[in-house]
Amino acid sequence: MAQVLVAGGGPAGLAAAVAAARRGLETLLIERYGFLGGMATAGLVNPFMMWKPDEEPLVGGIFQEMLDGLSAKGGFSCERQPDAFDPEAFKAVADEMCLEAGVQVRLHTLFTEAEVAGGRIASITTESKSGRETCSAAVYIDCTGDADLAHRAGVPCETGREEDGLTQPMTLNFRMANVDVEGMPPRKEINRRYDAAKADGRVSCPRENVLLFYAIQPDVVHFNTTRVTGKSGVDAEDLTAAEIEARRQTQELVRFLISDVAGFEQAYLQQTAAQIGVRESRRIRGEYTLTADDVLSARKFPDGIARSAYPIDIHSPSGAGTDIRKLPEGDYYEIPYRCLVPIGVDNLLVAGRTASATHEAQASLRVMPQCFAMGEAVGLAAAMAIEQSIPPREVDGEELRKAVGL
Repeated sequence: MAQVLVAGGGPAGLAAAVAAARRGLETLLIERYGFLGGMATAGLVNPFMMWKPDEEPLVGGIFQEMLDGLSAKGGFSCERQPDAFDPEAFKAVADEMCLEAGVQVRLHTLFTEAEVAGGRIASITTESKSGRETCSAAVYIDCTGDADLAHRAGVPCETGREEDGLTQPMTLNFRMANVDVEGMPPRKEINRRYDAAKADGRVSCPRENVLLFYAIQPDVVHFNTTRVTGKSGVDAEDLTAAEIEARRQTQELVRFLISDVAGFEQAYLQQTAAQIGVRESRRIRGEYTLTADDVLSARKFPDGIARSAYPIDIHSPSGAGTDIRKLPEGDYYEIPYRCLVPIGVDNLLVAGRTASATHEAQASLRVMPQCFAMGEAVGLAAAMAIEQSIPPREVDGEELRKAVGL
């Protein structure tokens, strides 16, 4: 038995586990892949979306430690893309952070079921090469990205936009290597050629443009361009179909780049992500639901435990187009602790893109720096709850705010 059990080792889960363990709690982190990082590694999502309203960073703490660790390994930032990072370096830094903090990490371990009694999670079931096992803890933290633990514990969840339940599309990130970056045309010209290729039927990706970033390697270009709509990130058949469709789109885009875009004549497909990137699936119903008005009015909260200036960024759930709504210049909003406290279960917290928010607000808080911040906050909240012998929902949000340094 652990004191704190964290399900999911992405940015939120990593930060939650490290924060709890550093308070001296026996902390177990379970992760389905053979490495930590979630969307930062398995999903190949890049770069970090920092979105500082000024020169002062909005997210520090464990996230800043990750940046420092990446920098020490030569795995962070380059001239063309200051916020880019190397996913292999991320894996290594994540391992080191957990080992240093004393986190018990179980890789290749999948959460499957939750046993609930009296409004509390009594235990969870996992599956691994060791077989089916039962694990228990005083406080559980759901950082699965899909609210798997919360959902199976009976927490009410919402999915997609209000009018039809459709979620933001999924994207398989990929990278091209051996690119003559200096010989590439401007983005406007790349998009003009992309439109022409779509018009003559050589490209069928529904995204409206080519979204590319630069990797820290000088000849590698990162693409966040495939788009699969109308599929659910929490349905196995839909996920399978989405992965296959995204790989088909990738092959089309690779052919297009090599044949139509200068600088890619000798390039090749270096890598596709281990899994398709899911922007949105389940969102828990929590003690407070963050709204679009909260985001766009740059609202602050007494129990605000994370800050963000990232815009509402909704990739069309039904086809082309991306809806971007920015905050007031130079300002930011806060994510309240109550968004991470689900209703109905007393010893559970969540962090990451499944926080209690509307479809629109989730499209802002879902990015990796804020997931780190939310994870660190719930790790500290779990520790405070255990130390004070109270349910996590009774943790003083203002005290927690001070603990995370806001």
